[in-house]
Amino acid sequence: MPLSDPLCRLLDVLQPSLAMYLADSGIWSYPGRESIKLALVDLVGDHRSLVERAAGSIEDRGLAVPSVAYPIGFTGCHDVDMRSLLPRVVSGLRGQVAAIDTIIDSSADDGVAAELAREAKATTLSHIDVLEQVAASAS
Repeated sequence: MPLSDPLCRLLDVLQPSLAMYLADSGIWSYPGRESIKLALVDLVGDHRSLVERAAGSIEDRGLAVPSVAYPIGFTGCHDVDMRSLLPRVVSGLRGQVAAIDTIIDSSADDGVAAELAREAKATTLSHIDVLEQVAASAS
């Protein structure tokens, strides 16, 4: 997988996030904090849609789609309350926005990648706002 391809870099930013890990691991299946869970479900749904579209474009380019590899540190989240994880999720999303800005800046000659990156940035910023509102109301 060429990491120089902006779509591959976008996948590398979106796929191994804490929010995606929480969804894949089933941590949020325990009772409680439904507003947090619903906000995370929306976030993960939007990011998965972006990942699927980017992966399709990568395949169209004849490249291998990178697979997800979550950081080992995420395994420490299993016994933590969802409310306590929100600041960490939001911080990760802010890091994603910064990385997406770099992708946008470097993909001016790649219309597909630039468009998906701009959409990923807007979507992520929107979800940061929602998660911050949910966190404030859950306090």
